[in-house]
Amino acid sequence: MVQISRLASCFFLFFILSANLASGKEFPKELIQERKALYLKTSALTGVPWDILAGCDQYERNISALRKSGERAAEEPISLNFSKKTWAGLFNPDDNDDNPKTIAFFSGIGKDGSGDGKARLSDPEDRLYTFADRLASWGPGLQNRKIAIWNMYHRGKAVEMIEGYARLFRTFHTTDLNEHAFPLPLSSNYDYKPTWGARRGWGGLRIHEGTDIFADYGTPVRATSYGIVEMIGWNKYGGWRLGIRDIKGNYHYYAHLNGYARLLHKGSITKPGQEVGYVGSSGYGPKGTQGKFPPHLHYGIYHDNGRTEYSFDPYPSLRLWEAHDRKLKR
Repeated sequence: MVQISRLASCFFLFFILSANLASGKEFPKELIQERKALYLKTSALTGVPWDILAGCDQYERNISALRKSGERAAEEPISLNFSKKTWAGLFNPDDNDDNPKTIAFFSGIGKDGSGDGKARLSDPEDRLYTFADRLASWGPGLQNRKIAIWNMYHRGKAVEMIEGYARLFRTFHTTDLNEHAFPLPLSSNYDYKPTWGARRGWGGLRIHEGTDIFADYGTPVRATSYGIVEMIGWNKYGGWRLGIRDIKGNYHYYAHLNGYARLLHKGSITKPGQEVGYVGSSGYGPKGTQGKFPPHLHYGIYHDNGRTEYSFDPYPSLRLWEAHDRKLKR
């Protein structure tokens, strides 16, 4: 009974992730602009680059989206947060203390970032300034920032992802990078249906963690999101495959390719609709194996929740992006 309950919970979570990604729900432009203004102001006060602050805040927002308080956190300008005890001080008799002097006396970390003389945990500007001040305390430079971020999250993957988000924000000069595109040109000859969760047997019994989009050899494969190439190369299951991380913590996986776009490499930055490879039938064997199945793109999405990464059904998102591209005629 417990196993059934856990399985049901997992499928419910997969459903929520699929629905959220497919919904295309974006934050209001005003909220995005407010965040950018807070990042810039806090950067000027602390010396911490605005894109690093935005990257840390994005990482927290991605995790908050999976918590019970996720809806509330998503509505706030800043998702960075602290416990009351950490903010006010472990031995502070007042967990809701907002006086910077008594907070400091009890070794709390809360600081006044808005300049109103109060250090309020409920104030997003105070939280952001406090977070930035802690980062700055480790000293300037890339290496010190990496150490500071690791000490805050104690996770190497967090450091990697936050740096990636910061690169994207810095490259495009905005945090509004929510656009997506269908992975194949609509003018190409393709077909697909829901295949996530289907049984697979090659290399051992397992489930299919993606959607197969059948198309002609050499059909261009496009990036579905703004992101950074985390992985590129051969795998005996996926053949020539590619992995791109977007700002929501989603890892977009493209497999069975016939080749890659020119100059694409690990660390490359992508944008929606950008050509990244070509449909093929590689995989299911040693390096170079081709033709064990009809040409198609295996497209999967994996989400990072701050602890681990897991697959969820990309089909609803693909249908939405296909319809969106049809409106744009791209």
